[in-house]
Amino acid sequence: MKFCQNSVVLGLVLAVCSINAFAVGESAGDLSSQMAVKSQEVDALILNKQANNQVGTYGNIDLNSKTGQIVVYGQQIFDGGFSGVRSDGINPLYKISSGDQVILRMWGAVEADRVLPVDSQGNVFIPTIGPVFVAGLTQSQMDATLRSAVKNIYPENVDVYTQLQGVQPVAVFVTGFVEKPGRYAGTPNDSLLYFLNQAEGINKSTGSYRVIEVRRNGKVIAEADLYEFLTQAKLPNVQFQDGDTIFVASRGATVFAQTLNSSVMAYELAGEEESGSDFLHYSPLSANISHVLIKGSRDSKPIAEYLSLQAFNDFELLKDDQLSFVADEKSMQIMVQVEGAFLGKSHFILPKNASLQELLANISVDKQLTDTSSVSLRRKSIQEQQRASLLASLQRLENTYLTASSSTSEEAAIRVQEAKLIQDFVARASKIEPNGRLVVATEGGVSDVRLQDGDVITLPPMADSILTSGQVLVPRSIVYQEGVSIQDYIATSGGFTEQADPEKIVIIRQSGEVIADANAVVKPGDEILVLPEVPTKNIQLAQSISQIVYQIAIAAKVALNL
Repeated sequence: MKFCQNSVVLGLVLAVCSINAFAVGESAGDLSSQMAVKSQEVDALILNKQANNQVGTYGNIDLNSKTGQIVVYGQQIFDGGFSGVRSDGINPLYKISSGDQVILRMWGAVEADRVLPVDSQGNVFIPTIGPVFVAGLTQSQMDATLRSAVKNIYPENVDVYTQLQGVQPVAVFVTGFVEKPGRYAGTPNDSLLYFLNQAEGINKSTGSYRVIEVRRNGKVIAEADLYEFLTQAKLPNVQFQDGDTIFVASRGATVFAQTLNSSVMAYELAGEEESGSDFLHYSPLSANISHVLIKGSRDSKPIAEYLSLQAFNDFELLKDDQLSFVADEKSMQIMVQVEGAFLGKSHFILPKNASLQELLANISVDKQLTDTSSVSLRRKSIQEQQRASLLASLQRLENTYLTASSSTSEEAAIRVQEAKLIQDFVARASKIEPNGRLVVATEGGVSDVRLQDGDVITLPPMADSILTSGQVLVPRSIVYQEGVSIQDYIATSGGFTEQADPEKIVIIRQSGEVIADANAVVKPGDEILVLPEVPTKNIQLAQSISQIVYQIAIAAKVALNL
């Protein structure tokens, strides 16, 4: 195994993208050239699966499933607070109409303080001045109009103040495919959503979120698409009048989309068909989504298409198409982490085929401080395997001894005690988290294993002590002395506890190697782990538990106390 020295790596930088640049030795040229692969070239190596081998793997959306409810895109609008918020009518763009009330105050040569209703002809009547037409004016326009009317009669020494006191309430019909069609009260300034919310929203099964009309005297005066409201904040600004009608059309062509979390959402198309690019405007995807499986029918024949997102942009979606968005892009790079005694960066982006020896050749260390012969590696897949193996052993233990029958009352009493022991042991053992360590360093050197994404490589520091743990009276760290035996180290820790099994002692090297030999030679950095004795006279049970205890000691460096 070759490590770079400080003097060699100073000033040399490995040409790797991102923050993961690290020092390079002269022998690392091959790895450097591999790691300098441009991200564009990596992207070009995406696996191009075809639809004919994907049907049945993705996109099996069960639209009739009783286990989950299909969510309609847009229904979240009516989970808001529209019913609790009403307009106060004081809107600078509001246009005055019949029934509104205007405050007029005059002082100076003439004094007056009146509330003037807007009559059916759109006028307010000011005593000594006469009718003034204000219908259709905004509040600022009304103020200017009334001031001008007063000044025409009283050109001097009269000041004027106007204010719109309140607006005429209106009643609006809400009909079509809503939950509760009816006639609902509000103000002219209340929004379209306020009236829809009073009708308890659009019917989730039949109503359209994209075709909503406001009708007045039989004519359509405004149209709304709530998808545009959700994605672009577009909503028609309608000043409602008494007798207006809000009509919600029936839902148009709909497609069903499924994402990685298996939820299904129904999306209404803008027309009979819609391009994939238009669909993606209101259906944001996770960053790792790369492909779409489309299932549907064309010309009364079933189809299945497996497309990249780029190709999906030009695909024309039709009614009842089923879409499954999948992450099917294979990265050609991995990220690994280094911990322990080393110099430089701790995270590295590597080619997918990088090996441990290639990485180690590019890590700068101080050989007086780093034990380069005890490198180890932690891997998530190994941790999962260790945990699965441990849980399987515990399951077998429970199945074997907790379901066994007893032939006598004495045997039954013993089994009750053993059952308590087993249940307590299983409960505590199942909480142990394996470390996932892969032993790569032995007496023969460091193996050149292929690295995987997420690997953590440990470079341990040079050690000058020994750790005793497990079933010893005083677990402690002891200064290493050459030639001292395992038994001597245990003696300096107070000896064995009453629960110790003197025949079961393991040595755990810094590399993760485990040696079950009480006569093994102790090395600096070793941990001497004394395992417990199983407190049962059932030989078969004792063997089963002892095996699991040993398994835990290897996987987690823990001597589980019984």
